[in-house]
Amino acid sequence: MRSWLRRLSPIAIVVAVVAVVSVGPASARVALPPVNLGDSTFRDGVAGPGWLFQQTLSAYHADTFRDAEGHRSDAAHEVASVALLTQASYLSEHRMLGAYWGAEAIVPFVHARMTPVTGPALHATGTGDVFISPLILQWPGTSLAGRPFWQRLNLNVTLPTGRHGRPARLDLGSNTWLFNPHYAFTWEASSEWEISGRIHYLHAGTHRDPGAGADASTTRSGDAIHLNSAISHAMSGNLRIGGSMYVLVQIADDRVDGARLPGRERILGIGPSLAWTRGRSSLHVAAYVETLAKDRAEGSRLSLRYAIGFPRPEHPDKGANP
Repeated sequence: MRSWLRRLSPIAIVVAVVAVVSVGPASARVALPPVNLGDSTFRDGVAGPGWLFQQTLSAYHADTFRDAEGHRSDAAHEVASVALLTQASYLSEHRMLGAYWGAEAIVPFVHARMTPVTGPALHATGTGDVFISPLILQWPGTSLAGRPFWQRLNLNVTLPTGRHGRPARLDLGSNTWLFNPHYAFTWEASSEWEISGRIHYLHAGTHRDPGAGADASTTRSGDAIHLNSAISHAMSGNLRIGGSMYVLVQIADDRVDGARLPGRERILGIGPSLAWTRGRSSLHVAAYVETLAKDRAEGSRLSLRYAIGFPRPEHPDKGANP
């Protein structure tokens, strides 16, 4: 993996934020906003000065809903969404706290459809909430247990730019700001094997316009922690294969008009993944089946990500990739 891009971990981390829409009309139930579940995989912590442009296609389908106890509901909606995320990321050659600093922006375009057990389907197409990272800190490679190790901190904020509140339509935006920072790392266990991970913390602001059907003035989703992790093996100079997973656990209660609601979301997704690199470009593919859901839908997910990087001439073996 000599080229800078092969070492690249998505500066596009937030891309990950994967864009599945906040599906559902206004209701008394509060759902967590869309976050990066499985859109970051191999060599996620590796990056260096330069530009990175990415296009991520994230598709999701679910026809099962599990309650707060993990039991399957007979009244589950069928949910399907496809999101195309366009991302631009930059890492400067200048240092802050010993790390290269940078920033990124991600704009999602989403199509979503929800089919209830009875009644007409709801759907929506348009631009979702925009993701901004005003500060990314990418530390140069170092050593852990005698093997190469990279790490990065990304302070991501989601802006409430997506469409919200149209009658008989799904919401494409959360209608509130989100703070969703993450820490990413990659450790090369050997010349062929690597382990990568990314842990996010999600904190949402107060939703002050939940809609007439919600019978509430304000809602707020509880804080959550979500993790992406992957392990891969280099099959050739261009191909890596392995497995990846994501976990989301809500750690604080939702609130409606300040009152706590019972039930906290949980989900686990696991599946195969691969990456193909050629020159400055790379293609990443991952498929997931979800299980162990609580208080949310349970389904399957496919992530396709194409990246092209433009490293600084002084850093030919590294590339922007938070």
